[in-house]
Amino acid sequence: MTGKFITIEGLEGAGKTTQAQVLVEWLASRGHKIVRTREPGGTPVAEKIRNLILDHHEEEIDPVAELLLVFASRKQHVERLIRPGIAAGDWVVSDRFTDATYAYQGGGRCLDEALIREMELTVLDDFQPDLTIWFDCDAEVGLARASARGELDRIEQESMAFFNRCRSAYERRAQAHPQRFIRINANNPVEKVTEELLTALEAYFA
Repeated sequence: MTGKFITIEGLEGAGKTTQAQVLVEWLASRGHKIVRTREPGGTPVAEKIRNLILDHHEEEIDPVAELLLVFASRKQHVERLIRPGIAAGDWVVSDRFTDATYAYQGGGRCLDEALIREMELTVLDDFQPDLTIWFDCDAEVGLARASARGELDRIEQESMAFFNRCRSAYERRAQAHPQRFIRINANNPVEKVTEELLTALEAYFA
């Protein structure tokens, strides 16, 4: 039986890691075999590219170069882990996917969405998740939580304006793809977010 591909999206500090575990446990309790992964990364080669993207460098990374790195990592991820997992009947749950590129490189870096779309079609042949759960929080809330965790990576140290643009881009993606987006209010305390997530899952898979 063919598996499914579910992605989790949101800004830094939205609580994706905590809620991903809730999602995985909920799916597993219904008899699904789960593969949990993340982007950038997910395979040994893709994780090395992740380090290039997120580590601090003395040399500034050009936004288009960053975009190419993201899609190089994603291509490896899709072909070596995601597609094989789905074909084997697994339910693959990924922390971020292409919607994050529209948000961060498109919204945050102000790259033309047409360029990202062209890359998406060329690299992935329009491969899309079956379901995307967007944990939506204010940039101020998310960054405060992320800062409390410790040292910030190269992306996390961007400006508030950057993350506000990212959030707006997520909003556009959710509006453009309502059939696969579930939006969860991640400004709330973690228990409330979990409650909203479980209610949404019960409704979606009813």
